Amino acid sequence: MTDGTRSDVGRWGGSSWQPSVTPSPEPEPDTRSRGSGRSFWARCCSCCSCRGADDDWGPEPAGPRGSGSRGSGRPGSRGSGSRGSGRPGSRGSGVNGAGDGVIRGTNPEIGKGTHVIIPVGKGGSGGWKAQVIKSDGQHVDLKVHVSSNAIVGKFRFTVRTRTDAGEFQMPFDPQNEIYILFNPWCPDDPVYVDHEDWRQEYVLNESGRIYYGTEAQIGERTWNYGQFDHGVLDACLYILDRRGMPYAGRGDPVSVSRVISAMVNSLDDNGVLIGNWSGDYSRGTNPSAWVGSVEILLSYLRTGYSVPYGQCWVFAGVTTTVLRCLGIATRTVTNYNSAHDTDTSLTMDIYFDENMKPLEHLNHDSVWNFHVWNDCWMKRPDLPSGFDGWQVVDATPQETSSGIFCCGPCSVESIKNGLVYMKYDTPFIFAEVNSDKVYWQRQDDGSFKIVYVEEKAIGTLICTKAIGSNMREDVTHIYKHPEGSDAERKAVETAAAHGSKPNVYATRDSAEDVSVQVETQDAVMGQDLVVNVVLTNRGRSQRTVKLHLYLSVTFYTGVTGPVFKDSKKEVALSPGSSESVALPVAYSEYRPHLVDQGAMLLNVSGHVKENGQVLAKQHTFRLRTPDLSLTVLGAAVVGQETEVQIIFRNPLPVTLTKVVFRLEGSGLQRPKVLNVGDIGGNETVTLRQTFVPVRAGRRQLIASLDSPQLSQVHGVIEVDVAPASGGGFSSNGRGSSHSGENVPMAPRGGA
Repeated sequence: MTDGTRSDVGRWGGSSWQPSVTPSPEPEPDTRSRGSGRSFWARCCSCCSCRGADDDWGPEPAGPRGSGSRGSGRPGSRGSGSRGSGRPGSRGSGVNGAGDGVIRGTNPEIGKGTHVIIPVGKGGSGGWKAQVIKSDGQHVDLKVHVSSNAIVGKFRFTVRTRTDAGEFQMPFDPQNEIYILFNPWCPDDPVYVDHEDWRQEYVLNESGRIYYGTEAQIGERTWNYGQFDHGVLDACLYILDRRGMPYAGRGDPVSVSRVISAMVNSLDDNGVLIGNWSGDYSRGTNPSAWVGSVEILLSYLRTGYSVPYGQCWVFAGVTTTVLRCLGIATRTVTNYNSAHDTDTSLTMDIYFDENMKPLEHLNHDSVWNFHVWNDCWMKRPDLPSGFDGWQVVDATPQETSSGIFCCGPCSVESIKNGLVYMKYDTPFIFAEVNSDKVYWQRQDDGSFKIVYVEEKAIGTLICTKAIGSNMREDVTHIYKHPEGSDAERKAVETAAAHGSKPNVYATRDSAEDVSVQVETQDAVMGQDLVVNVVLTNRGRSQRTVKLHLYLSVTFYTGVTGPVFKDSKKEVALSPGSSESVALPVAYSEYRPHLVDQGAMLLNVSGHVKENGQVLAKQHTFRLRTPDLSLTVLGAAVVGQETEVQIIFRNPLPVTLTKVVFRLEGSGLQRPKVLNVGDIGGNETVTLRQTFVPVRAGRRQLIASLDSPQLSQVHGVIEVDVAPASGGGFSSNGRGSSHSGENVPMAPRGGA
């Protein structure tokens, strides 16, 4: 018999009333090498192939209550980020007197799936079964088969016996608590994945790569998902409780992933992360400084308070951790030149005055340099056939969906074909990857006219980490048909017909014989740079171009600062010729204006005197930051102290103040924060830190540096950890290892 132990907090989850809590310190991880290393799913499910976990799945004891800044923010408001101040939101029922982060329930019901009775040898309801596999005197061994549509969560387990002497029910014992998860190895589970290498990558891999920057200057960082770390599973289940998710929906991956997309951000429901795009992170952690999800999730579990701060890659990294932990195959995806459509037109509308200078007060739509979200794999019985497979979920709070800041799950197939009437949130995601950039110019009478449509400016590259390697995989083709193809144009115009400006394509002008391209050298933070604008005359007649260049800094969300440099040129072009116009920019010119990510936006506009052709282009580029150099000094062995050396050179001629290093790696190092003070201009520093590996195999140690003057500095090193002498471990084919665990767990559809 299984008995659900969690209550539905519902609308009272945000109540300010708090139960008394006895804080308890977080225990140190067990550094002993454990016996059986067979992956968890392999031990639990006889009908499925391999699966994996270890005793890091155990409950996370509660720590001291947290405090900090509130300021829930979303990136839709131009030029501002966090809002509010003081304590970070209502805790709700964050932790309890038992100190394990569990919201206790008192009324399990058979009808809700929270109370399951399984007669031995007779078969239960809904796919539950129990049978005797061994009987020896007074000892009986039972095998329980979990239903493939069981609700996901933590259950108590007991056995009731009946003999001629009467009935007896074994008391509930915390040692017999069982976690039931989705099972991507079970063909009957809606999250079933039919490729073992996919399961190894998208369910079991504890680290990954997240891509950022611009399409021409792709940056990458390693992220520690840590889904098998101690306390993370309880944090994931606690998220569902804080939302008050009905138990009936907890067996449905569509409903669960939608709730997770809402709860990973703090808006509406005091979820995991507070978004902040203001550039001021003094009351929390700079989003660029995080190196993984574990510290964030454990803080939320211990305190019940939303964690400051996150931006899109942090929301996506945490979402990957949560969904993988619950058994749903998930990957982190980056979309370059990602549109944010604010008026449901399904086009990106950019407004200019009569002289083609941007009218920022009208430019509410924005194009993010990059945006990071998640793909998760599942069936969609709520949609017509053909829409199973990858589904987009996006936890970054941009626009509301049914009144809540959440997004998805949305079938990638519906996005590809412009079927914006499919749920959930297809219009918004379609606009992110495949809308057109429409340039509007104000006329003498005050009206606006379309002067240019840029068809290949949005969703120019969509990528994720490749399976089984640290290479980058281009997945643009699953989101959209080839740019310019008949199928792609049909998808765009089908989608736009359902938008707020269905006739936008009826007023387009053509006549384009002068083209414009922008070329940027490899720009390095702290150095001077040059931007080149190349004009090409593809016609057979002389052309004269009056060119305007406006340079400003920009947040990666497309929110721009004031123009700090501009240039006007008149360029004569012979038939078939090209001319380059250079815009030099000194470090002293851009330094006072720098914002997060070190990105700049060049607005190019102008017109051709001879035929009136209007030129318009926006080009974003970023300033490259240095990497941290990590070196492991000596061999790494489970249970033995190992030393790592970190080297960093300040690329700026100014002092970095309040410098903070972060260090983290699943199976190697719990999240660690190092405050090192100031680093002088162009100075090189060397740090040495020790860590004690707790799991064998190939693992990754990740570090970051943050200061008010410089962020987005990272480093990673792979560490091959040998097992302790005499200890047992097993490694899957890709090198990651999972030791045995103490906490019983059962994936759905298995025994």
